[in-house]
Amino acid sequence: SPKLPFSPQNSFFPPEQRMVLVACGPFTPSDGVAFEPLSDLLEVVARDRPDVCILFGPFLDAKHEQVESCQLLGSFSDVFRLCLRTIIEGTRSAGSQLVLVPSLRDVSHDFVYPQPPFPFPDLPKEDRARVLLVPEPCTLDID
Repeated sequence: SPKLPFSPQNSFFPPEQRMVLVACGPFTPSDGVAFEPLSDLLEVVARDRPDVCILFGPFLDAKHEQVESCQLLGSFSDVFRLCLRTIIEGTRSAGSQLVLVPSLRDVSHDFVYPQPPFPFPDLPKEDRARVLLVPEPCTLDID
């Protein structure tokens, strides 16, 4: 398995305690595509400042009623990119290492298994060392 930026040689973390926050989508309520649960999660990240934040998709759920009936106000990829941008910007001040793992139910991503990482070529330069886009399945070595 490839070495990830969380290995002991990196010494990114002090040797004592690590806080790892793990959350799984979907990050929308079942009756709408407002991302209130995601906003609540980002508030927790800002408050608790975990060392690592691992988020599993789906980020835009293919099984969501408004997705299935094509009632979104933008394209699947536009809504998905907005979601990712919200997550990345919302975790920036906490300084958390952010790991984004796709789901087979992510409507805007490849429906194959194993899944490749999300493509995000316009990831802001200041976030590239902090944000890790991984395949599904993957192995993470956190110290």
